[in-house]
Amino acid sequence: MALIELKDIRKTYFLGEIDVPVLKGITLSIDRGEYVALMGASGSGKSTLMNTLGCLDRPTSGEYWLDGEELGSASGDRRARVRNKKIGFVFQSFNLLPRTSALENVIMPLSYTAGNLSGAEQRRRGLAALEQVGLGDRVNHYPSQLSGGQQQRVAIARALINRPPVIFADEPTGNLDSKTSVEVMKMFSDLNADGITVILVTHSEEIAAYAKRTIRLQDGLIVRDSAAGEGGER
Repeated sequence: MALIELKDIRKTYFLGEIDVPVLKGITLSIDRGEYVALMGASGSGKSTLMNTLGCLDRPTSGEYWLDGEELGSASGDRRARVRNKKIGFVFQSFNLLPRTSALENVIMPLSYTAGNLSGAEQRRRGLAALEQVGLGDRVNHYPSQLSGGQQQRVAIARALINRPPVIFADEPTGNLDSKTSVEVMKMFSDLNADGITVILVTHSEEIAAYAKRTIRLQDGLIVRDSAAGEGGER
């Protein structure tokens, strides 16, 4: 069953008297449990597509269905509610609060989505998420006391805290060395093996190889959509 379905998604930016079309008719379906890499050169539209999929932006036209709910025409408030409950984000720059412990960074999203949870239950969830990413012994450390790889693991734990069906990872190894990149990418593979849908944006062929399906964009259109190990297109 499709978790994500796009039907003729278009996005045009209106800059004064100039119209700049970025997405020019994207039709796409992603099933639950898939591991997908989005690739394309700068200006290909992949960041705009990611923002649309992540409910950070609304398309100019077309339908976007996420987990059975149409969001292409949704208001900003509605998209924010869906984003908080159903989507986890991991970014290249980690986006951790510097004066906040690892545990506090991880449980922060719960204050927006799970206000009914007691403080003890929020802490229990946060500790479990940090254990899941191998940082059970770093819960009280601040970002400045953690390596880049450890900071990204905190960010992954934070993305998992609301138990979303899909995680978006935008160049998640961009600030990491090669050894740490392998460790982080193995973590995404493990999460996907547990049933979480992972959608990865990357410029790197080596990083994209961890995914089971690669979608390539060029000039606002999908030019290739293939599964790992396949030469053909979907």
